[in-house]
Amino acid sequence: MRDLKVIHLQYGTNQTSFGNRLHKAFLKAGAGSHILSLSSDIKGSEQITSLGKKGRYIAKGTKAIETYLTRNTKKEFGMFSYPILGSDISKKTEVLEADVIYIHWVLNGFLSLDSMEKLFQLGKPIIFFLHDMWTITGGCHHSFSCEKYKTECNNCPFFPKDKVRDLAYKEFHKKRKLFQKYNNLHFVSPSKWLYNCTNESALTKNKPSFLIPNYLDDQMFKPFNKKIAKEIMNIKEDETVIAFGAVYLDSPYKGWKYLQQALELLEKNEKYNNFHILIFGSNYNKDIAERIPFKTTFAGFLSSDYALNLMYNAADVFVAPSLAEAFGYVILESLSCGTPVVAFTTGGIPDLIDHKANGYLADYKDSHDLANGIKYCLDNDVKGYALPEFEGDLIIAKHLGLIEQILN
Repeated sequence: MRDLKVIHLQYGTNQTSFGNRLHKAFLKAGAGSHILSLSSDIKGSEQITSLGKKGRYIAKGTKAIETYLTRNTKKEFGMFSYPILGSDISKKTEVLEADVIYIHWVLNGFLSLDSMEKLFQLGKPIIFFLHDMWTITGGCHHSFSCEKYKTECNNCPFFPKDKVRDLAYKEFHKKRKLFQKYNNLHFVSPSKWLYNCTNESALTKNKPSFLIPNYLDDQMFKPFNKKIAKEIMNIKEDETVIAFGAVYLDSPYKGWKYLQQALELLEKNEKYNNFHILIFGSNYNKDIAERIPFKTTFAGFLSSDYALNLMYNAADVFVAPSLAEAFGYVILESLSCGTPVVAFTTGGIPDLIDHKANGYLADYKDSHDLANGIKYCLDNDVKGYALPEFEGDLIIAKHLGLIEQILN
């Protein structure tokens, strides 16, 4: 498929973003690929472009309006997006020349439903790659226990007032009308859980739906000498490193408090008194640091795959106590580097972890079982590894096979 031209649309682009990784995999496979985003940290590539000042102004205005409209949402439920404004990119050369359009995470003012429709009107195959539940709900990015998206979103738990025709109701019906209008829409989920949700949603259950895991370059993420990795990270060789990653430690999705409780339980056992907690993604947080009963390092945001690879290899166990997870990208990264993962049994996580083989699946929201998982992996010298179905070449072959099927 050497004449194939694919364009990936996503809010922002950096070295570690999924869109950039998939883009490079397409190029490696001999297909044409381009990324168009609102902003990009990658400079000097003709295959990666971003919008100018006008696009950023539109995004700024959109975020201001969304912030006002969702000001009363219950923050413990996470994000709710109601995109009103967005950039019309349907006339851009990169879009017009593409054979297939991948829509990734395009919110925060990049695209609106109206600007997406302008893309639908081009008649090209549209592949929505779902990174959370937003595409199949009335606006929430994770519905947790709410299942209204299967019938009709209304009186949404995100909003404090009982109101049938709330923002979720309005967005749900706008999406349903839009999705029913076009036959060139296809939906790809990275996990069995999200695939099932997509097939159950009233918005997408009658649309073509496919299961393809997130792509990861297994030549980049792989094990190397743990002693050397710790030395580079300025960590003592005899320290047991427990790693955790999140951009926001107070995120309602990432479950930090459960890991903190697990660490407090482990501190009571003298056998586990030489822990070194390694937190990446977040900058130093004095309040959090003072409540962790072990030495702690905040590694900040890691902007390259090389830095991430080093961090995972320096860890003895990676803990991902996520409460909502569409896939679990950091879990796959850690496992590919040979570091076992302890995580809750939720969302797409069970696809990645073979319980007590390459990690440990703890009972949901159970800090004691999370602590048990850490102890199990350490006491049994569990080694992380990615399961065969996540091999990089296999996944890109599935994407190319899907595109060939759609085009034919």
